[in-house]
Amino acid sequence: MALAEFQKALQSNREIEITVTGRRSGRQITLPVWFVQEDDKLYLLPVRGEEANWYRNLRNNPAIRVAVDGEESATRVTPITDPTRVSDVVGKFRAKYGARDVQAYYSRPDAAVEVPLA
Repeated sequence: MALAEFQKALQSNREIEITVTGRRSGRQITLPVWFVQEDDKLYLLPVRGEEANWYRNLRNNPAIRVAVDGEESATRVTPITDPTRVSDVVGKFRAKYGARDVQAYYSRPDAAVEVPLA
């Protein structure tokens, strides 16, 4: 998969699928999430913050697979807990999805995830 095709697919979507490894089960878990793309990175915001299971799974094993429109990318993520950086990601989500929806869905904005696109 070429990075250009993956980035093009991202531009026409509001949601991606991520696959993470369960920290207890070791199984692959796939779920839809919202994202923000900035340059060569994606930012993810767990709905339940640090308590979200997929976020806790990534803290345990930072390997992730991102899929959109049949295009896939596998990489390793960087969890973000610094309040200033998390607030910056929340601002990006508000700009993309609207402040009302972000406030309604993201009840605990205390963590984010940076996903490099390679």
